[in-house]
Amino acid sequence: MEVDLDKKLSVVSSEPGVYLMKNARGKIIYIGKAGNLKKRIGSYFSNQAQLDIKTKTLVSKISTFETIITRTEKEALILESNLIKRHKPRYNVILKDDKRYPCLRLDINSLYPNLTIVREIKKNGSVYFGPFASSHAVRETLKIINKTFKLRKCKTKEFKKRLRPCLNFQIKACLAPCCFDVDKNAYNKIVKEVTMFLNGRTSELIYKIKNEMILAAKAQAFEQAAVLRDRLFAIEKTLEKQVVVTTDFKDRDVLAIAGSPEYYLITLLFIRRGCLLGVRHYSFSETMSDNAEMIRTFITQYYERTPFIPKEILVPIPLNDVSLLEDWLYILKGKKVDVLHPQRGEKARLLNMALQNAQDRLKEQIDSNASNMDLLKRLGKRLKMERAPLRIECFDNSNISGKEPVAGMVVFERGKPKRSSYRKYRIKTVPKQDDYAYMAEVLKRRYGKGNKAKPYPDIVMVDGGKGQMNIAVSVIKELKLDSYFEVIGIAKKDEKRGEKEDKIYKPGRVNPINFGREGDLLLFLQRIRDEAHRFAITFHRKRRTRTFMKSVLDTIPSVGKKRKAILLKHFKSIKKIRAATIEELSALPGISHDVARAVKLVLAG
Repeated sequence: MEVDLDKKLSVVSSEPGVYLMKNARGKIIYIGKAGNLKKRIGSYFSNQAQLDIKTKTLVSKISTFETIITRTEKEALILESNLIKRHKPRYNVILKDDKRYPCLRLDINSLYPNLTIVREIKKNGSVYFGPFASSHAVRETLKIINKTFKLRKCKTKEFKKRLRPCLNFQIKACLAPCCFDVDKNAYNKIVKEVTMFLNGRTSELIYKIKNEMILAAKAQAFEQAAVLRDRLFAIEKTLEKQVVVTTDFKDRDVLAIAGSPEYYLITLLFIRRGCLLGVRHYSFSETMSDNAEMIRTFITQYYERTPFIPKEILVPIPLNDVSLLEDWLYILKGKKVDVLHPQRGEKARLLNMALQNAQDRLKEQIDSNASNMDLLKRLGKRLKMERAPLRIECFDNSNISGKEPVAGMVVFERGKPKRSSYRKYRIKTVPKQDDYAYMAEVLKRRYGKGNKAKPYPDIVMVDGGKGQMNIAVSVIKELKLDSYFEVIGIAKKDEKRGEKEDKIYKPGRVNPINFGREGDLLLFLQRIRDEAHRFAITFHRKRRTRTFMKSVLDTIPSVGKKRKAILLKHFKSIKKIRAATIEELSALPGISHDVARAVKLVLAG
């Protein structure tokens, strides 16, 4: 329905609030906040000749809009952030969920806290450190802590049920509070040192440990002094690897932004106690915000979920609503946070360092995308396609003698895996082993839903060679989709016949496609096939493990639902139950000595 935007604008309030721009289908495409709604929304539709290209593109897609009035601009800022997270408008800056980035969690509510790696931050009273740039980085950090500090290493469930100390106690890497009455004050002292280490306060920690070592030596407690000495050396070695970038030793984050016509990139430098601890990059595409709005939106989304907010945040451009952001950050942190745009000096140098990192990363991404597009264009040409295959979907089956048959679909867009579009399929309609029937069922389920099946791929690739390819072709023709995309099959090389590489088959061709000197095209398709194989096999193993656990435990007469749940909850797998001793099994509530013997007897067989 056509909406008179001028008439609608005439009744918009001049109060602060949030506006939601919608397209012709009523879908929200952009959300913004304003201190004066009438003035802000009016700026989109008046003097359109003076608008930048991005804003003109956005305005051309707006069919109507809605407004939500708030009491203050600060409330509008919070509401805007919440609505963006809920609706995920196409042209807003959307920060990906940080669950995939690892953090270290210290459960201070526990009697003897320990560190665990997690990917989700919860408001449960625990202290979180991170997020870290990679799983390798967090594991290396945990490895250093485990070697240097005697925190317990076992998981909480193991800790509660352990009957004797593990190897960590033997090598003097743990105090074994699981089995011994460890002094809580001494343990909490270690916890505080670990917290100082993870917060970047290594210089303070070194000074503290050095004083304790000197006092222990004076008291002739030489064994304790030696332990402190080793800890001191380990921390100093870690400190040597840190790069000092400021002389005031403050905690601050430094933001930079770099852009291209395709997408923008925001880079974040983590500086703790004057040392550069890490760099992270966030890329965004199709955003219609200007640079200042992108930085502001990034700040509201990022710091709402991060476990640590520094005293200072350096931004690359002046922001109009700095006081609003600082007030909002104060609510989150409970302390004052300064959002600064320095023009000169040490802080300006940090902004320049962040900008160089952002520009380098952007160039890498542009080069990578250009390389991927070149590869896809060459692949389309080799397959005699009219366009480059921007989206490729690959299917693979997995089963053992027809048991727990499953299939997996992986998706590559613009040459990169798009894991959010991966799909798992449990075979439902094929009663006996038949790989061709499995493939037919899965393809019908994927593409037989009409418009709901969109977006369609440019290429459908099936693992299994000519046979599976022919099945795919017949299903696609049956669904009348053969004009929408290409179908190809991939088969492993037959070394007995002297074949040196995998084969790609296309309908209507007897022989596989010859890639000649463009072997990188075949390697690319193999990589997609291998990813589909890995995905399907992982799903099949999970299904098989569930079935195995169910069937084995159900054969033990004295183990019912409750006892089975107790065993699986504690040990997690049949392998661990089989490895447990009768004493460890009978230590669980509800598991008597006779039941434990019966479990061991069945699993041993």
